[in-house]
Amino acid sequence: MSGDTPDWDVRYAGRDLREAQPAQVLLDFAHLLPAQGRALDLACGLGANALFLAHRGLDTAAWDSSPTAIAALERAAVGLGLATEIRDVVADPPPAEAFDVIVVSRFLERALAPRLADALKPGGLLFYQTFGPAEVDPARGPRRPAFRLACGELPRLFPTLALCVYREEGALGDTTQGLRDEVYAVFRRLPGGLADPPLPA
Repeated sequence: MSGDTPDWDVRYAGRDLREAQPAQVLLDFAHLLPAQGRALDLACGLGANALFLAHRGLDTAAWDSSPTAIAALERAAVGLGLATEIRDVVADPPPAEAFDVIVVSRFLERALAPRLADALKPGGLLFYQTFGPAEVDPARGPRRPAFRLACGELPRLFPTLALCVYREEGALGDTTQGLRDEVYAVFRRLPGGLADPPLPA
C-alpha cells in the first residue's frame, strides 16, 4: 500500500501469489496458535496468512473486497478447504464470538477495532500488523499519516483485550535491521471478561 486510494484489483493482477509472505507477527508467534479452531484472515489480499493458517489445520476463512485477490487465493487453496469470500469487511464485519483466531495485516480501519474484539471467542487471539508512524523506507506504506498508526496507538485500539505481544521499533538504532515501518501485536480475549485497564496515553 503506497497510495491513498489504490485500485487493489489492478495491483493484485500484477502480482504472483508466491511473492506474498505471511505477516511477520504470525511467523514469529505461530507457537501461540491453537491446535484447532476457526480462523479469519481479514482484508486478506492474496491470502498468505490464510494459507499459513489453513496449513496448520485451522478452519480458515479469508475475506477481501478484491475479486482478483480472492480468485488468485482460490486457485492456490485447492484441496485445503479454505473458505474465501468477496466482502467489504468495514460494511460487513465479522459477527460476535465467531473466531478463535483473527489475523489483520497491513489494513487499518480504526472504527472496526471494537467489532474485531467482539468477533473473538473467549480465549481467542488477534494477530495485528500494520504500518506505524516512522517512515524508515519512504517507498513503503501509505503517505497520509491517518493511514498509519500513531506511536503507541495499536494497544489502545483494543482496550478490552489482553496484550500478549507488542513490537514497535520505529527509527531507533540501526534501521537496516529489525522490524521497520510496521508495528505488530498479539491480543487475547480473556475468557472471564475485560482486560486490565489500558496504560494512559
